[in-house]
Amino acid sequence: MTEAFFPDNTVLCNFAAVDRLDLLRSVLFECGRWTEAVAYEAHRSSAHLPPLADLEAEGWLGDPIEVTDDADISNIENIRMFVFGGTLRVPTKHLGEAQTCYILKNWPEFTGAWWISDDREALRYANRQGLVTRETIDLMSIAVGKGEISARAAFALMNRMRERDRHPRMPRSPDEFTRRQGTVRTSYT
Repeated sequence: MTEAFFPDNTVLCNFAAVDRLDLLRSVLFECGRWTEAVAYEAHRSSAHLPPLADLEAEGWLGDPIEVTDDADISNIENIRMFVFGGTLRVPTKHLGEAQTCYILKNWPEFTGAWWISDDREALRYANRQGLVTRETIDLMSIAVGKGEISARAAFALMNRMRERDRHPRMPRSPDEFTRRQGTVRTSYT
């Protein structure tokens, strides 16, 4: 089992939209990772969310994981198109999700790693594949449990995400972060 957390671009954008990538970094326990497609998506998103611009240079997600094996590339393309609805016309659409799911399911060095996304359809697929999944709401619960942020501040921060046109699953109240502590491990060990 590995200590690795793979946030997708939706999660990166959620935290960038409220200028709290520092909180995300802390919650990932310095074990954040990403694929080359997610790194590319984040780079493109930085045009609208400038805090993402320095993400690769800061290095806390590690070097983007490259997929070079022809069989892996073919399998990822099948997932991208037939599971996530990608098209030939837009070859990068859903590539981040497909790469991450494939790597977590098939590369032994990432067995047990978490995929963190707020894309509900992608999460359903990942769960059916037996992957460990989490969402932004889970990361905020971890942050509250670590004492990085109060439950009230986490609730306000998630509401700011929503105000900035982000769409994570929302808690009903600040108390939900505390109630979730029993269902979300607060460390990877």
